[in-house]
Amino acid sequence: MNWLTSLPTVVLVVGWLFLALLVAAVARVGVRALVPVGEQDRVPQIATPLMPTLGAAFAIFAALSLASEAGYLRAAEGLVSDEAAAASRLAWAATSPRVRSEPIHVALLDYLRATRVGEWEGAAAASGDDPATARAIAGLERSVRAEAARPELGTPASTELLSSLDSVTSSRRARVAAASRNLPALYVVTLVASGLALIVNAGALIFRSSLRTSLLVVGVASVVGLSLALLFALSGPWSGPFIVSGHPLDTIIGDLKSGFFGGGP
Repeated sequence: MNWLTSLPTVVLVVGWLFLALLVAAVARVGVRALVPVGEQDRVPQIATPLMPTLGAAFAIFAALSLASEAGYLRAAEGLVSDEAAAASRLAWAATSPRVRSEPIHVALLDYLRATRVGEWEGAAAASGDDPATARAIAGLERSVRAEAARPELGTPASTELLSSLDSVTSSRRARVAAASRNLPALYVVTLVASGLALIVNAGALIFRSSLRTSLLVVGVASVVGLSLALLFALSGPWSGPFIVSGHPLDTIIGDLKSGFFGGGP
């Protein structure tokens, strides 16, 4: 489903609206063509009672899906905030007495820059295998561990450096794991099928109506199409239209460059 969630907003909206309206038109024409003339009077009798059931089924599926994906987007933003907090903690830990802060600040700045450039969206965000980011985090690990191993540092300072570094790497692993999440295929198929079934049923109800009257089904088709477009737009915080903001990390980058953490790199 990655190719769907990575589409631009305009493509998602236009595509799903077109599909929904096409299904409504095909349903109206199809009932006329496939149902024998002698049985066409029974179509409204069958389709009318199904509308509340199909509408409720789609509404429940759509509500649960959209609420889940909106919560996932908020969780993704929380992960970024946690990663920024961990980076800030490491930057401050590097200012402890007798700690040489400059190498750590330089390595941390390189890592954050590499993350924002090469590991923030698309396939690299989900796989976590961007070479530049991998080199940067390896350099950060070496800088911090080399400083923490210096004998003149006390145990509290060394422990704070290492625990802060662990928070940075753990936050990154959590972000990469979240970015690799996909919508379950069966879940998507069920939701799309319920929406299309609702549109087909609505199209069957107006198969005898004039073209102007038939336009009433456009409302149902539009709601279904827009709901599906919104679902897929929300489902890719690192690859879709709503890319999660990297502002918290950008703030740390700016602070490191300005010397806010007790001396710039």
